[in-house]
Amino acid sequence: MLDLVSDTHAGDHRDARAPGLAALAGLVADETRAVCLLALLDGRARTAGELARHAGVAASTLSEHLGKLVAGGLLAEERQGRHRYVRLLDTRVAQLLEDLAAQVAPDPARRPRGLRASTAGSAMARGRTCYDHLAGRLGIALTDGFTARGLLSGAGRREGGAAGFALTEAGARWFADNGIALDRTGRRPLARACLDWTERRPHLAGAAGAALCRHALDAGWCVRIGSERAVKVTPAGERALAGLLGVETAALR
Repeated sequence: MLDLVSDTHAGDHRDARAPGLAALAGLVADETRAVCLLALLDGRARTAGELARHAGVAASTLSEHLGKLVAGGLLAEERQGRHRYVRLLDTRVAQLLEDLAAQVAPDPARRPRGLRASTAGSAMARGRTCYDHLAGRLGIALTDGFTARGLLSGAGRREGGAAGFALTEAGARWFADNGIALDRTGRRPLARACLDWTERRPHLAGAAGAALCRHALDAGWCVRIGSERAVKVTPAGERALAGLLGVETAALR
């Protein structure tokens, strides 16, 4: 009888977060929805039609999936005339997706099938956007450049740092001296370590990573290539990054 009473009341002590976690897992578990979420990791808004073509499903099917993702708090929806645009809700959703994707990343030793897939994979590995910051070999090279110059630290006093990275006082001055504004509003850390799924090392994320990526694109240091998240460094970017961070251009090609 005592065991029966204990089992009866066991449910009263369940973690209140369990239903929400189960619902979130269910949203991400569908492969079509996962394809759409990963496509939106470039930080840009896309139409339902674009995502339907990318996922290889009918527009009506995709619309149903997007409705669930919006209702589940993973996507935000915007309408402009007849067009329906969706994007990731915020940086927290992007961080969650990137962390999950890093855990199931394909084995780097496995070569993709086909020339097109191989070319696209190589471009993504060289440099890409990870929501609103830079990743791939480019992101790692920049992170190493910041660290070597004492602009980024993994220990010691932190200024808004999280998850192992911290922007030093010299780092904050570097951004100011180069006219790169840091968003210090809200609860987002200035520096955060984001595990790079191709390099298997952390690259710079957070407000500092976002500011650097935005400036690199606006200043023409980097340009987007193809329809995926891949970016490449321009000749002007190679000169700027070599002068400012000592990044070797060979690491960016």
